[in-house]
Amino acid sequence: MAERPWQRLAPTEPERVWLRLKAKMGDPEMVTRDGRRRSRRDPDASVPFGKGRDPRALGDVLGGFAADRGWTSTLAKADVMAHWPELVGEENAGRTEPIAFEDGELTVRCASTAWTQQMRILRAETTTRILQRFPDCGLTGIRFIGPDLPSFQRGRRSVPGRGPRDTWG
Repeated sequence: MAERPWQRLAPTEPERVWLRLKAKMGDPEMVTRDGRRRSRRDPDASVPFGKGRDPRALGDVLGGFAADRGWTSTLAKADVMAHWPELVGEENAGRTEPIAFEDGELTVRCASTAWTQQMRILRAETTTRILQRFPDCGLTGIRFIGPDLPSFQRGRRSVPGRGPRDTWG
C-alpha cells in the first residue's frame, strides 16, 4: 500500500507536545478508568462555582507550568540576557554584551579594557539589580572580560620563546 503524504506514522514534535498537554490537563478521552470513577464519587468535582473553578490568568498558568517542569531558573537566566540594556543602562549596554551564564556566573564581554574596568566598578550595583529583578536566576557573580586581543603564539612570524617581551631589555 502506497503511503499518502497526509498519512504519517509518527506524530510531529508539536503534536507530541499537544498530546502530553492534553494528558496532563485531563483530556476526557485520555483519563484513566480510576479517574473517571473518582470523579463520579466526588460530589464537589462537578459543581460549577466550586473551589478551584475560577478562571486564572494565562501568565499564572504558564508560571505554574514552568515551575512544575523546573524551568524557572533557565527562563530567569534567559531574561537576564534579554533585558541586559534595562539592567545596566543603554550606554553601558552599547559597550558590553553578556555572552554566557554558567554555574551561577554571568560572563560579560566589554568593548575595551577601560569599559571592563568601569563595569568592574559597577559590579555590585549590577548584581543587586539583577537579583532584585530576577531572583530565580541563581546569580553568584559577574565576570567582566575585555575584548579578544591578537595572539603572538601563532602565525608566519612566530618564534619559540618569550615572544615580543624579549626586545624590551
